[in-house]
Amino acid sequence: MKNEIVFVTHNTGKIKSAERYFKNIKFTTFNYELDEPRSDDIKEIATAKVKQAYEIVKGPCIALDTDFRIDELNGFPRAFVNFSLDTIGIQGFLKLMENKENRKCAFNECLAYHDGKEIHYFYGKHPRKFII
Repeated sequence: MKNEIVFVTHNTGKIKSAERYFKNIKFTTFNYELDEPRSDDIKEIATAKVKQAYEIVKGPCIALDTDFRIDELNGFPRAFVNFSLDTIGIQGFLKLMENKENRKCAFNECLAYHDGKEIHYFYGKHPRKFII
């Protein structure tokens, strides 16, 4: 199929996110958990993952990485969302936000597309308010 790209991921939420950007593309999912470098730079993470993905599928593919930044916490936890949830959990976030006036936060995404020659990047930012 001409408008088909392989998305190497095990995360169905990331597939839904990619579909928001590319309405005319069909994503074929290759269920695999890619190695993720330790970094708070989502572009660096997406780049490493899409290079791995290309080596696996030997064709055009994408990888997506996201972060979550809370203004009042100087951007914490950035790309370390899962680690933060595993260590301090939702209750930890709530404790950190006690008595904080600034409730602004944002989800950021970097989608990397690799065609075998070049890597192209697409970014999304979804501002929110920490409402709890």
